[in-house]
This record gives sequence, C-alpha cells and structure tokens, in this order.
Amino acid sequence: MRFLVTGATGSVGRRVVDHLLARGAGDVVALTVDPGRAALPAGVRVVRGTAARPEVLEEALRGVDRLYLAPSPATAERVVAAARRAGVGRVVDLSGEPESWWGAVTAAVEASGLPWTHLWPGDFTENALVWAPQVRERGGVREPWPDAASAPVALDDVAEVAAAALLGEGHEGRALSLTGPQVLTRRDLAAALGRALGRDVPFVRVERDEAVEALAAAMGEDAAWYVDTVLAGFAEGGAAATTVVQEVTGRPATTFEEWARRNADAFRG
Repeated sequence: MRFLVTGATGSVGRRVVDHLLARGAGDVVALTVDPGRAALPAGVRVVRGTAARPEVLEEALRGVDRLYLAPSPATAERVVAAARRAGVGRVVDLSGEPESWWGAVTAAVEASGLPWTHLWPGDFTENALVWAPQVRERGGVREPWPDAASAPVALDDVAEVAAAALLGEGHEGRALSLTGPQVLTRRDLAAALGRALGRDVPFVRVERDEAVEALAAAMGEDAAWYVDTVLAGFAEGGAAATTVVQEVTGRPATTFEEWARRNADAFRG
C-alpha cells in the first residue's frame, strides 16, 4: 500500500511520515517544497513541489492508495479531484468544522466522493510557544482572560492519529475531534509552565492592546488577530476534552505538563 503525505515539511505532515514508518508503512511518498529542511528518512520517496502545481501533483499521486491532506483551503478541491482521477482509496485530512476557516477543506473532500476521515483539532499545545519571548524577557504571561479555557492537543498526537487512520480501518466517514486530555485555563497553562521551569510564571491580566503588544514579539502582525479571535473564542466557554487520541492510537493523549517539561528550554532566558 502506498501513502502520499502532502505538506511533508510542515509541523504535522513531517510527523505523519515518521508515524507511518513507525507503524510499518513500507511505501511512503512525501510532497514538499523543501526536501532538505524536512530531513526525511531513508526509503521515503520525495517529490519536490506543492499541491498548487498540477503536474507535480499528478506525479506524486501515481500509484497512491491513501492520502494525507495537509490543511490547504485554496487548493483542496484541486488535490482531491486529482486524487480521485488517480484512484486513491482514502483521504485523511487536517481540516475543521464547516463554518471554520478550514471548513473549505472539509467541504472539498466530502464533495469528491472519496472515502474520508476528517481530523478536527482544537487548540494546539505548541501554541503556548507564543509566550516564550515574554516569559524569557519578563518572567510571566500577559493576556486579557485568565479563565479562558481549551483542551490543547500536541501536534505529535494529531500526526499519530493521522497515521493510524491512514493505516487502519473503521474511521471512514468520521470527523475526529482531537483534543488533549484536560480542559485548562490560561492561568492553568502558565502554572504548568512554571512547574516545568522550576519557578513561578505569573499570569498577569492586561487589557487587549497590552496583550497584543506582548504577543507581537512572537506573532508579529498576527497578534491582534490571535487575541481578537482565538483567545476571545476561548473566553466564550464551552471547551471540552475528548478521548479520541487514545481510542485511535491506543495510548493516552499528551498532557500539557508532559509537553511543557519536554519544551522548557524554549522558555528559559
């Protein structure tokens, strides 16, 4: 069985390649614009290019049985059309609810008529890295809503679910809502980060503009969008944790505490 991983240099796609190989996949094709940066393992066939180039896409899809589709709203319709022509038997996509920005991927995949599995992650654990500059330089975290909550999921967990869904059976026609194992407030995340660092990381409640300024060191001009949409969305409530990662992979989802311990150096001054 042959697998194509699109976006194989990306933060999830690169990990999907590793998890496919770890689970015994013997024929993996990686589509990436930068094979050198991906440092792909020996035995993976690399096709240089993107889903935006049809001639490259046709080559990458030749003989492919199952496809991992990285989030690509602008090109998803073109990719799945080519996948259908190539005889691909299943698509596992990283997307989101129909009303979300990633909903265009969901819609394109379902309209293709191909068997599909959607991966719908919530907050990514790695998003906490936007705090790194202010934790290193000022010692704490500045945001408007200390009680805003989410159930962050690790990128590696998302990738392992993708690999398991590509290799296994029983997930067709399912939208898998991926979260970490716990609902945590922003204050909880800062406290967990402090435990990983061995010191207090205070959460300082500030107004919107000061939060944007504090996050700009990591996010640049995207900081305002992040505060006004993502953080404001968390503040509206309704966060819940699922057990999907464990159900699909056979192991518990990564906790934020575990992730923080592994990545503490990024926050040290």
